[in-house]
Amino acid sequence: MGRPKGNHEDRRGDVAEAVWLVLATDGFNGLTIRAIARQLQATTGVVTHYFGSKREIIGYALELLEKRSAGRPRRAAADGLAALRAAIMDMLPLDGKSTTANRVWVSSWDHAIADPQFRREHARRYAAGVERLTGLVEMAQELGELAAGDARSMATQLQSFALGVIVQAVLDPAQYSATCQIALLDDHLARLARTPEIC
Repeated sequence: MGRPKGNHEDRRGDVAEAVWLVLATDGFNGLTIRAIARQLQATTGVVTHYFGSKREIIGYALELLEKRSAGRPRRAAADGLAALRAAIMDMLPLDGKSTTANRVWVSSWDHAIADPQFRREHARRYAAGVERLTGLVEMAQELGELAAGDARSMATQLQSFALGVIVQAVLDPAQYSATCQIALLDDHLARLARTPEIC
């Protein structure tokens, strides 16, 4: 482990990063205190010193991943459809870091199904994503790049499309390469520009 002693929050961050790596490689079935400790090259006592329960560890790890994802640099884009495309590309597993993050999120859905609190947190995250995309759809509509229509419905459909591509790319990365994902996105945006009625 990189920091044998030090700031409490830094150590909790180390544990969260270990959780991400375990989830990305072994999923929730493989996420145990022992597996987290092994990833940290530490004892289970180190893990339990910073967290009272596995549930607390998972919650903190997902919250920290959300914060770091929100704070990472985004693709620069102009307004309208280009900005919408860039925002969706930022969601997709197009490189190593985004693939790991998406593997964590997809893996976490299993836990969210069984845990109402995590389910609510996921619902909040995805609702916020739809809101962000809605603003971008509205901008593209104002510029005449997308037909007038229910912007929220279009944003919901776009996020659903992106989540579907994410799942496919996580499960079959050879078939859904970055090039393939971008081609699917571009084709989908072109169809959306021609077909305003969605849901």
